Amino acid sequence: MFRQKTQPGRKNEPGRNAEPAQKTGPAPIVGGSVGPLPASAARVLAAKGGKKPPGDGQGSGSGTAVITRTKTQTQRPSMYRVLLLNDDYTPMDFVIAVLCTYFHKNIDDANRIMWQVHNNGVGECGVYTYEVADTKVTQVMDHARKHQHPLQCVMEKK
Repeated sequence: MFRQKTQPGRKNEPGRNAEPAQKTGPAPIVGGSVGPLPASAARVLAAKGGKKPPGDGQGSGSGTAVITRTKTQTQRPSMYRVLLLNDDYTPMDFVIAVLCTYFHKNIDDANRIMWQVHNNGVGECGVYTYEVADTKVTQVMDHARKHQHPLQCVMEKK
């Protein structure tokens, strides 16, 4: 624990000039192996073909490793058309109000879609992802039932 300090020309006598030694860190390791390589170092060496890195005085390897990353591509969601179906009982003004309220159409677009429904039996209100389309269909159907209209709203995959 304690070392005794010696002075030149004097023998180390007990009790004389005894001072605690300075604490130092672990002794430096010079040469030799300390144990197995960490997993990350083993992967790097394996990627380099098991060669030691350049600059250690051995070999003339290029020291470059190619690391490839796989790029995940996200797939676009399926789109669904929201359609209004014609019936003989729902007033035209109610259809226009639904198109303006739930599909955010202006009056001209709402009139055009309403006439498509009236003349062709079906009109496209918009194209949305599944969750949005399902929500809009539910809202329109609930609103129509609340006002006692048989208006039908459906969605189909585009």
